[in-house]
Amino acid sequence: MFGYVTPLKQELKIKDFNRFRSYYCGLCFHIKKDFGNIPRMTLNYDMTFLALLLDGLSLDEVEFDLKRCAPHPTSKKPVIINNKPLSYAAAMNVALVYYKILDDVQDDHTLYSRVQLLTLSPYKKKFDKSIIELNKLISIKLKDLSDLENNLSFSSIDEICHPFSEIVANILKCYPHKLIDDSKELRDNLYNLGYTLGKWIYLIDALDDLKANMEKKKFNPINFLYNDKNLSYIELKENIKERIEFTILNCSYNCVEYLSKLPIHRNIDLLNNTLELGMMDKYINVLNNTNENKRSDFKNESTRNIRN
Repeated sequence: MFGYVTPLKQELKIKDFNRFRSYYCGLCFHIKKDFGNIPRMTLNYDMTFLALLLDGLSLDEVEFDLKRCAPHPTSKKPVIINNKPLSYAAAMNVALVYYKILDDVQDDHTLYSRVQLLTLSPYKKKFDKSIIELNKLISIKLKDLSDLENNLSFSSIDEICHPFSEIVANILKCYPHKLIDDSKELRDNLYNLGYTLGKWIYLIDALDDLKANMEKKKFNPINFLYNDKNLSYIELKENIKERIEFTILNCSYNCVEYLSKLPIHRNIDLLNNTLELGMMDKYINVLNNTNENKRSDFKNESTRNIRN
């Protein structure tokens, strides 16, 4: 369920595209610095958006450095360094993957999940003390989500989206450093933005996976809730389009509204592009089965699906 929250590249100015890459590469380097090389495989775009947003509210100045990396060994690229929002995004990136794998091991006991868990387990001790309680919440909410999906004990889209929405909401709200005009109102707006964004991510991922899940007879919340007549994928997609589209577009609209209430002092063009254009473009591509999520123009992403 990672990798959907990206800007629409075609509508970005060159300076904004380069700035996005500086944050994206900066996230990769912060994961390496704080956790090591192996966790860099979990790098994803959604946490880049998190860093862009929180740095837009940060009191600190942005530092750049020119660095080489394995995918680009011949030239140095501008990378953001020593950045608190990126360090936080790096920790959340690793935490989400780690606790999801832990939940998978407890659910399915597969060898693959166990190997993944063993690979990431040594890095758990590197989490900063400031996010220990948040990590506990992530673990609990992922378990709640797993229980709902495994037991089919939900009756609405809002109910099944709630655990993951809560995760994204609290990741934004509980940022452990001071922000511009920090207040309960600011933190509540961050919570609301995160909750709505989390709901959108869960839904777009479910829609993206709908066809494959139906073909393989695997769980999908959209199929479970709306396919009581055992329709084919094409029939079901046509049947649910208006309902799903209303919810997804409403999420996008609300994200933009909550963003407008925040005192963003940098990255605003990138943030608006992502929420107004990127999310819409992603939905259209998913709906038309042309989603390029795993082959994006923003290269070198290791995507992870938090639901499957």
